[in-house]
Amino acid sequence: MKGFNEDADYSIGLLDDTATPKDVINNYIYEHTLAGKNAFFVADLGKVVKKHIEWQNTMGHIKTFYTMKCNSSPAVLEILSALGVGFVCANKNEMTMVYDMGICMDNVIYTSPCKQVAQIKHAAKLGVNIMTCDNETELRKIARNHPNARLLLHIATEGISGDGELNMVFGSTLKNCRHLLECAKECSVQVIGVKFHVLSSSRDPQAYTHALSDARCVFDMAAEFGFKMSVLDIGGLSGNELQLEELYHAVSPLLGAYFPQESGIRVIAEPGSYYVSLAFTLAVNIIAKKMVEPEQHLSGGKQANTNSAFIYCLNDGVYGSFASKLSESLNTAPTVHKKYNEDEPLYASSLLGPSYDELDIIVDRCLLPELNVGDWLVFENMGSGTMNEPSAFTDFERPSLYNFMSFSDWYDIQDAGLVSDTLMRSLCVPCFQFGGDHFSTAA
Repeated sequence: MKGFNEDADYSIGLLDDTATPKDVINNYIYEHTLAGKNAFFVADLGKVVKKHIEWQNTMGHIKTFYTMKCNSSPAVLEILSALGVGFVCANKNEMTMVYDMGICMDNVIYTSPCKQVAQIKHAAKLGVNIMTCDNETELRKIARNHPNARLLLHIATEGISGDGELNMVFGSTLKNCRHLLECAKECSVQVIGVKFHVLSSSRDPQAYTHALSDARCVFDMAAEFGFKMSVLDIGGLSGNELQLEELYHAVSPLLGAYFPQESGIRVIAEPGSYYVSLAFTLAVNIIAKKMVEPEQHLSGGKQANTNSAFIYCLNDGVYGSFASKLSESLNTAPTVHKKYNEDEPLYASSLLGPSYDELDIIVDRCLLPELNVGDWLVFENMGSGTMNEPSAFTDFERPSLYNFMSFSDWYDIQDAGLVSDTLMRSLCVPCFQFGGDHFSTAA
């Protein structure tokens, strides 16, 4: 599997009824400790399936196109392909990956806002025809290099983000859309729809009202130029089931007013982390420890022992699996794998990556019992933005990846008729069976 070492497996292990996902993690920690191996991911792919079912039950006819940059693990892509999900690609490698999987290119969208000519030509070669565009330069570049391109005009939204910034970085203004439609007509480029994206941090309840109203205006403009628009892309989404229901209540009446089902407009969305975040767990090992002078004040639930504090260096960091933490803080303490008494004192602790670089800070500070080199920490909800190639900044190996699924989830997939030949071949592995303190595998 590209981006992982030889231990990383495309295979999917089946978990019997006597075991739990926590048991699987414990098993691999046991094996990695014995072998002195690196950090590793464990992926419960049944959670990906459940997220899709949740989406269908809540969002109805809105088809999902998965954002591959969130997590391009082959097993995840195969599961989503079997579920009938489309794919959103940002570069040549992602387009090639879905092409090699045999996925119909009509279910692929190329969305990079700044497309290199070589990558546009590569999309044309593979038959990736649907792509986004938000300015004249990109439109003319696409017209010169992809004669079969079908465009979604990316329009800007005016929602306010959590930090008070307008979401106007990407996307064309409504005023400029008419000019883009004129250019498309001049260049004989087909425009088939509109895309927008409302920031997940937006606190403006009117964001979708404005975006869908603007999208309707662009559809009407396009009709004046003779374009037959057929696709509305309401953009990305992250979060939990409650947020999904909030999204449905926000867009459903507006879609009914502006884009009713009888209009024939296909409404799609681009969930990414929504599918994978909860499915992946990362286990990391402490490789170095240092005692330091504690700060006098530390926020947290239980009071810290102020006599000492610790810095722990882990065998993965922000130049690897925690890359997304460069742009967002992670101040939630991980789970300590080893058993310890609840009445043990907690210490102010900082968690660093193996580079010891000033930016390689995984958790700035949290409360943990005193740990030792060789102990394991477990981070949950690590499925999004963690499957990237390791940085050359550190020589540490990329974590292994172990996929599993419970028998009940597997039966649900079979009953729904969602099993592909590739997915069947990936299950040619022993199942996990409980055998005391750790698992054994048996055919």
